[in-house]
Amino acid sequence: MSMAGGYYKAVEAAAKAGCDCVQLFTKNNNQWRAKPIEEADVARFRAALAEHGIKHTVSHDSYLINMASPNDALWKKSVDAFVVELLRAGQLGIPYVVAHPGAYTTSTESRGLKRIIKALNEVHRQTKGCTAQCLLETTAGQGTNLGWKFEHLATLLDGVRNPDLLGVCFDTCHVFAAGYAMEPEKNYKATMRDFNKTVGVQQIKAFHMNDSKAKFGARVDRHAGIGKGEMGLEPFRFLLNDRRFRKVPMLLETPKGEFKGKDLDVINLTTLRKLIAA
Repeated sequence: MSMAGGYYKAVEAAAKAGCDCVQLFTKNNNQWRAKPIEEADVARFRAALAEHGIKHTVSHDSYLINMASPNDALWKKSVDAFVVELLRAGQLGIPYVVAHPGAYTTSTESRGLKRIIKALNEVHRQTKGCTAQCLLETTAGQGTNLGWKFEHLATLLDGVRNPDLLGVCFDTCHVFAAGYAMEPEKNYKATMRDFNKTVGVQQIKAFHMNDSKAKFGARVDRHAGIGKGEMGLEPFRFLLNDRRFRKVPMLLETPKGEFKGKDLDVINLTTLRKLIAA
């Protein structure tokens, strides 16, 4: 949800749509600089959460950050920026910051993963005592982006000094576009077995619920409304009725706007809730 006009505005928008959880940026996602958060902003944000009964909050880091970069200047800038992201989330009382692992660009996959591990270790060193934790997001694998293979996430979790300070955000569109089948049910179960064996389902602390405009295995990141893309409704039915994830927050990152005068967030949320078995 947009935090334009104040962080509490994102909470109000989520409540208006009927959401139980909310994801927001704590700063402009396309700029490096960040305006300091005032204590009045914190108080109003937390009061809005309490007033509307929103129990789960997640933030997303800036799209400029690339902790896999082989460029030392950009790598350091990314580390410094992610430290700020965690501290801002902690100040607001947000427990998790979702981050794309990074893109290795002119380097290699293995070197990119090593750069991310080094970056996360430095971030953790600089944020000791911070209450917010990083959630590494599964990616579609577009270009040189890392995180589209479950093995990438396992390598990062196994490689950092403090793996207990990390978790995973499972994006349905990205996983589908990366080539992991989500239907029929036997394929959904096989994908989850693969994730559990490689990373561990207990590492999933949040879901991004998105359909995909791109075809299966296309490795292209294009979100669609629930049931309006290449995935259809069945993968979401399996996920929503998977008892292992009953208490894990599930967040929409579907296209914004209106359809026939109705908010698309409301439409997508209603569609998802109809898939939950009684």
